[in-house]
Amino acid sequence: MNGAGSLLPVVVVVTALVIRAAIAELRRPGSVRQQWACATSGPAVAAGVVAGVAVAATGWSQAGAAALAWAVLAGALVAFLVGRPTNRP
Repeated sequence: MNGAGSLLPVVVVVTALVIRAAIAELRRPGSVRQQWACATSGPAVAAGVVAGVAVAATGWSQAGAAALAWAVLAGALVAFLVGRPTNRP
């Protein structure tokens, strides 16, 4: 797959996440800051970096530079999941 074509799914997923965050912020101001508080959590950031490096290392031979976009997306999503509070209402 060429570089531009393999970036399109990443762009679609990031756009969907941004729209979801914008709608959540409109409904309840401050909710996005609370959801993405994992960016300051050490274990969440470490897990995200490990996942990102793993995706970049394994995907580089197949996708080239497009693997970096996938790696950043995977790292952010893993950090989000690891950093989520367990006592959600």
